Amino acid sequence: MLVNDMKRLEIDVLVAGSGAGGLTAALVAAAAGLSVLVVEKTNYWGGTSATSGGFIWVPASELGAAAGGHDSVAEASEYLHAIVGADVADANIRAFAESARHMLGWLQHNSEVRYRSIPYTDYRPEAPGAKLGYRTHDVLPFDGRRLGPHLKSLQPPVPATLLFNRIAFTMDDVFPLLHRPPGWQRTLVKVLARYYLDIGQRLVSRRNRFLTAGGALLGRLRYSLERYDVPLWLNSPVTSLIRDASGRVTGAIVDHLGVAQSIVTRRAVVMATGGFEGSAALRRAHLPGAWDPSSSGALETNTGDGLELGLTVGAALGNMDSAWWGPMIKLPDEPRARLLTFERAFPGCIIVNQAGRRYMNEALAYDIAGLRMIEADRPGARTSPSYLIFDERYRRRYPVGPLIPGIPLALHQAGLRHSLVKARTWRELEARLAIPAGGLTGTVKQFNLNAERGRDPEFGRGDSAYDRYYGDPKVQPNPNLAPLTTPPFYALPIIPGDIGTNGGLLCNEHAQVLDRDLKPIGGLYATGNTTASMMGHAYPGAGGTLSPAMTFGYIAARNASGLPLDPATGPLALERTAPGA
Repeated sequence: MLVNDMKRLEIDVLVAGSGAGGLTAALVAAAAGLSVLVVEKTNYWGGTSATSGGFIWVPASELGAAAGGHDSVAEASEYLHAIVGADVADANIRAFAESARHMLGWLQHNSEVRYRSIPYTDYRPEAPGAKLGYRTHDVLPFDGRRLGPHLKSLQPPVPATLLFNRIAFTMDDVFPLLHRPPGWQRTLVKVLARYYLDIGQRLVSRRNRFLTAGGALLGRLRYSLERYDVPLWLNSPVTSLIRDASGRVTGAIVDHLGVAQSIVTRRAVVMATGGFEGSAALRRAHLPGAWDPSSSGALETNTGDGLELGLTVGAALGNMDSAWWGPMIKLPDEPRARLLTFERAFPGCIIVNQAGRRYMNEALAYDIAGLRMIEADRPGARTSPSYLIFDERYRRRYPVGPLIPGIPLALHQAGLRHSLVKARTWRELEARLAIPAGGLTGTVKQFNLNAERGRDPEFGRGDSAYDRYYGDPKVQPNPNLAPLTTPPFYALPIIPGDIGTNGGLLCNEHAQVLDRDLKPIGGLYATGNTTASMMGHAYPGAGGTLSPAMTFGYIAARNASGLPLDPATGPLALERTAPGA
């Protein structure tokens, strides 16, 4: 079919993808007075962002300073340079360090997006420039009723982010529910009442109308877009890009509800279509250590569409061997894997390979722990799966994924009952896991001796401020260590996986996609997991995925609109110069 035979629509900016990066770009462009269209290939909007924790990692923000943090762009740049490595252009690191706070400030003052800075430590607290808090920002809850009919098509949260696989909760609820200080029952009652007393919604749907985490962020962004009447087309994948004689991207062909439409863009096409975690072929080619898409906790519909489209116009790729790694639980009755975040740091558990040996500090930041699982895999000591080992005392005190303390195993989902291995003795557990006799027994014996002293001389668990952030403060002298002594004993298989890939289209500091000669492709921008992340192979802190997506979405829209990056320099909708190349 020829382009001339299609329906034709002319606009300023086309955004492909409806996650946090895409909607930020759309909102900023619309506020600048440009006509914008957002297209989403699935029947839900919000992307993987809507299933995330909703955190953003923003150094030197006004919110951080107001909360008591002491930070600077210089310190953030020092930290990023220390952990990101030499593969990422210095200009991209500088652009993020300088513009993330402008992005957040702009959203706080020009949209319904609301955040607060929290004392969450950076993931590499020992690196120069690291901070022990106030770079991570937590999104405020949002009333989903304000979205009207759009609530039904918001990407649902994943069970791993919900209490009992269905009930939304906030960061303020997390500590009392995890550590059960005096009065924690009041928090549980509040969370349950908030869900079950929404009787009108309970009669028709399990979906939460009290939106938290990623759902709150995407709800706030979508609600803000309504102010500018920005259309968002569902079931509308981009099938090809349009270029003029000079090679500039001037639009795209969109399959809107099965009808091909030619979308002509005067300013920009912004690719924000997510990573390639759902593509078995791309994973086999670039992530051989964790090639199975089912090991990912991200959306299975993220199949690398944006990077494949970029290749058709000569785009360069980068960081393709990388992902946002993590140790994952894969249950047979769930389509996606679950990330193990805090469980590994609680005292009274260890992770062992198939020889029954520990091979890392279990409390490591999840990206390092996931990568360590891949790197440590070898014949005779396989790490996929590894086993999270814990005793009955741990079982009574702490949750493990969907395994909730105080609730009999028989009342849990079938997939968990099938996966969890239980034994009366360590030797019985060894036999049930096919671990060589004495392997696990010897490991536990040595670990228990050290845990009694509050030390882990082998891997240093509990030495880091990040380790201790998720430890149990009631356990001393080391909140991350306790011996495993109370039968029965348990094992849960875990695999190396990810919460999304972070390699793709190579971009410059203006979010412009680069060709193979490292020159900008006119009219084409990208952000989020569609791109080679400016974080390289590192993960700076909670929110280190969404923040660059939103920041470079902000940068893309400002550049395409001809606006300066610092919103304090002029009225957004009026002060425009020539658009970016």
